[in-house]
Amino acid sequence: MIENPGSAPAITLVLVDDHPVVRDGLRGMFTAEPGFEVLGEAANGVDALDVVGRHDPDVVLMDLRMPGGGGVAAIAELTRRGARAKVLVLTTYDTDSDTLPAIEAGATGYLLKDAPREELFAAVRAAADGRSVLSPAVASRLMTRVRTPAAPADSALSAREREVLVLVAKGTTNREIAVELFISEATVKTHLTHIFAKLGTKDRAAAVAVGYDRGILG
Repeated sequence: MIENPGSAPAITLVLVDDHPVVRDGLRGMFTAEPGFEVLGEAANGVDALDVVGRHDPDVVLMDLRMPGGGGVAAIAELTRRGARAKVLVLTTYDTDSDTLPAIEAGATGYLLKDAPREELFAAVRAAADGRSVLSPAVASRLMTRVRTPAAPADSALSAREREVLVLVAKGTTNREIAVELFISEATVKTHLTHIFAKLGTKDRAAAVAVGYDRGILG
């Protein structure tokens, strides 16, 4: 993050989209909003790897379908390289079949381009803090893509695990969950491990998506 004299550090971004007009619009939005700094842009996933490598941003706003290198492959490669940046997918497609692969590849979250600007700003801030970002509106659209078999009776979430998952869906950190439920962070991590195993997921964002699909989250 870039330090601004007399204020909190700015969240640094790289914008990745094959449409110059979209990049210009996003740059204008974030430049006009205090607390953000756009460091660079890329028109495809291949160029994004170079730009992210040079600038080391806090957050990457990544489109998925781009000529010359798609977003999912770029996310997977950034994850493989151990990039510090959190990737927030921003796409037009509300039934994009790349949604879950993007999250599984390492994306922190998934938003649609018609999201209100305040929602986008909040999502970028959450991503910079390491919190998963998957709004109910997006999750409901994912239901046509997420088709996980019904969970066996013995893998149903306990009441406490449901409470934890609800808080995860709100973007709550492990520490905040521990305070909210009067348990230790270690216990929160144990609950998350059980939740991931029961839902057949690997991380918080995917667990939230499956939670909405199965009706665990309303």
